[in-house]
Amino acid sequence: MKTFQIHRAATVPQPLREVFSFFAEAGNLEAITPPWLHFRILTPRPLVMRSGLKIDYQLRLHGLRLHWQSEISVWDPPYGFVDEQIKGPYRRWVHHHRFSEGPDGTTVEDHVEYAVWGSGLVDRLIVAPRLKQIFDYRQQKLARLLNESTDDGLTS
Repeated sequence: MKTFQIHRAATVPQPLREVFSFFAEAGNLEAITPPWLHFRILTPRPLVMRSGLKIDYQLRLHGLRLHWQSEISVWDPPYGFVDEQIKGPYRRWVHHHRFSEGPDGTTVEDHVEYAVWGSGLVDRLIVAPRLKQIFDYRQQKLARLLNESTDDGLTS
């Protein structure tokens, strides 16, 4: 199975623990997902993020309704976590979320290793361009939310 990767990073002017707290609230995933995906978390809330947590989602891509289940396979507050697709549109999806604090704030990194159904051509023509759009949106929205945040939860 041929795998592909996407990596994005952004630095936001917030302390590490506050940024991690934003990600520890699963509902914030909806806030940083492009609206054209019609993304919804189906698992009843509140969700307590931890290793082994399974989360069900629904989204719409190219007019198709897709169901996705992921599992938090690694939970390492406040430095990172990993979610892996259990059921969904990819042959493989392993998403590393990494957080590190520096002089300008916290760097948020997304690193995804994934495999698609079909060939590398499917990835190059369809999947990779869409993932780049999604993760570029995500980084921009995250920077906007956390730059406009307050100290009481980052989502004012």
